[in-house]
Amino acid sequence: MVNGIMYLVSLLLSHSGPHVSLNPLYFLSPDSQSLILLGGTGTIPIDRLHRWWSLLSASYLHGGIFHIIFNMLALRQIAPLIIQEYGTYRMFIIYTLGGVGGSLVSYLAGVQLTIGASAAICGLIGAALYYGRHRGGTYGQTIYRQVGGWALGLVVFGLLVPGINNWGHGGGIAAGILLGMMLGYQERKVETFAQRQIAIVLMLGTALVLVWAGVTALLYQL
Repeated sequence: MVNGIMYLVSLLLSHSGPHVSLNPLYFLSPDSQSLILLGGTGTIPIDRLHRWWSLLSASYLHGGIFHIIFNMLALRQIAPLIIQEYGTYRMFIIYTLGGVGGSLVSYLAGVQLTIGASAAICGLIGAALYYGRHRGGTYGQTIYRQVGGWALGLVVFGLLVPGINNWGHGGGIAAGILLGMMLGYQERKVETFAQRQIAIVLMLGTALVLVWAGVTALLYQL
């Protein structure tokens, strides 16, 4: 829902309207200015505009209709597994901080502008990889092989298709593995009160950042 709203806002704020590209990932894409104003991250927003908060907001922006559809389908595939094995609150922590981790790695790698939920989704993939490997047994091995196949497919896709931010994907997976290790999963450790509070703080912080980005972008356009 939030991703869809931010995508529509980015199209409305694009001066030239939605861009039609031969690259499916950028078909019906907003312009770069609207994406930067709404919280895209990378060396341009952070170094030039000092928008460190964009590390959080970039996961909710997308570069085209197929970009957002692909990511939302992937999220629908992986999120139920993480909710089942980690719990709803821990899932949101992993999703949010996985996105931040992927965005930070992208920035450190010198990526000028990056957007999309894929780094956050890769955070969930990383947590699933950790769960499957650590749990073991037939079920754990099945999860590990299945999700490992997704990760491998993502790497191949990133190498073959231009414009894919592999730094973000790798950073998201690494962050997800680390977060899975730190937070624990349901069979070993139930969600704690502190984890619920962290998730709520991240949720409120994300909402504030996105509202701030939207309001300032609209004021800039006036």
